[in-house]
Amino acid sequence: MALHKLQVDDFYDDSYKLIAIHTRLEDYRLAYLLNKHLELKLERKEHDIDFKYLESSYSIFEWHNETEYVFWNLISNVCKKEQDSLYSSGTLFGNNEKVLKTFHLISEYKKVDYFIKISDEIQCVDDNYILTKLQSIPQIITSYTVDPLKIKSKDHLIF
Repeated sequence: MALHKLQVDDFYDDSYKLIAIHTRLEDYRLAYLLNKHLELKLERKEHDIDFKYLESSYSIFEWHNETEYVFWNLISNVCKKEQDSLYSSGTLFGNNEKVLKTFHLISEYKKVDYFIKISDEIQCVDDNYILTKLQSIPQIITSYTVDPLKIKSKDHLIF
C-alpha cells in the first residue's frame, strides 16, 4: 500500500505585501490617518486576534476594496497586559503587585508597532507609493516593507 503525504504549506499562497509601521499613536488614530491619507475605509473588526488561549490579543482593522480586488488589514503588533506578579514576599500579608507584560504578534519585529497587510490578487498596489504616503504623515516615525517569507511566525498573519 502506497503512503501519500499531503503538505498543508503547499496550499497556502504568500501573495501579500507587509509594511511595518513605527508610531506612538493609538490604533484608532492610526486607522483614521491611513483612511484619510491613503483613501482607505479601514474599520475595526468586532473580534481581535487572540493567541495563546486569550493570553494576548491584537486589534485588527480591515477593508475589502472590491473594485480593485485588494484586501487591507491594519494589525497591532504589541499587546500589553497587566498580570499578578509571581514572587513570594515571605510574609503573611504580602503585597499583591501587578506587572505589565508585553507580547508581540510577530516576535522577530519587537520594535514595530503596527503592520499593514495588503492582499492583492492582481498585484496592482504600488509599495513605493504607499511608503511615500506613509512617510508624509507626521505622526508616523518610519515605515518600510517586510518580506513575509523571512518571518518565522508568519502563521500569525493568517486570519
